[in-house]
Amino acid sequence: MNLDWTRIAAELDARGWTLTGPVLTPETCARAAALYAQEAPFRSRVVMARHGFGRGEYKYFAYPLPEVVQKLRAGLYAPLAQIANGWMARLGEDGRFPETLDGMLERCHAAGQARPTPLLLTYDPGDYNCLHQDLYGEHVFPLQAAFLLDQPGRDFEGGEFVIVEQRPRQQSAAQVVPLAQGEGVIFAVRERPAEGTRGVHRRILRHGVSEVRSGTRRTLGVIFHDAT
Repeated sequence: MNLDWTRIAAELDARGWTLTGPVLTPETCARAAALYAQEAPFRSRVVMARHGFGRGEYKYFAYPLPEVVQKLRAGLYAPLAQIANGWMARLGEDGRFPETLDGMLERCHAAGQARPTPLLLTYDPGDYNCLHQDLYGEHVFPLQAAFLLDQPGRDFEGGEFVIVEQRPRQQSAAQVVPLAQGEGVIFAVRERPAEGTRGVHRRILRHGVSEVRSGTRRTLGVIFHDAT
């Protein structure tokens, strides 16, 4: 995937999230969003209010993934694996992530994590997503991505993507991510390494979506580990 990976790596190291810049065309966004009305591409539907996750709903894709989802997942994985392995080294962890998406999925499936995790989320007025982490099992790839399929200010108002980072001996810090249609945010699933006065430490991150005030907001989530 033709992205500025030097910038992406630097921003992920510095704050735990980064923007991809434009990736999906408006036409591709519309086709991806239209999948939500279908049943065949998905394995399950979650209504967030039933589980205390917020308001709105999402569907997990089934295998085989739609072409646009598979291309994003495969195209992002390899360069992100290099960044993830750098994080593992900085944190003093012995394990390393496979260089290919197939290798990562083989590791997950061998451990019983065989259900695909890419998902399509939809929010209407009053909907929101509580702060959370997408873990799903023992094997967790430490980075994931979300692509906005609608245009802020035209298709919806509100619905900002929010990341909150816990900092040792300090108050948590919230950041609002300014996404445009067709753009993705890449961010830490659970934690990132950070430099401190006592060396490298872990900072915990959670993400969510603020309340949508009007319109409809759809997002394509790309997670690289599968679920139990």
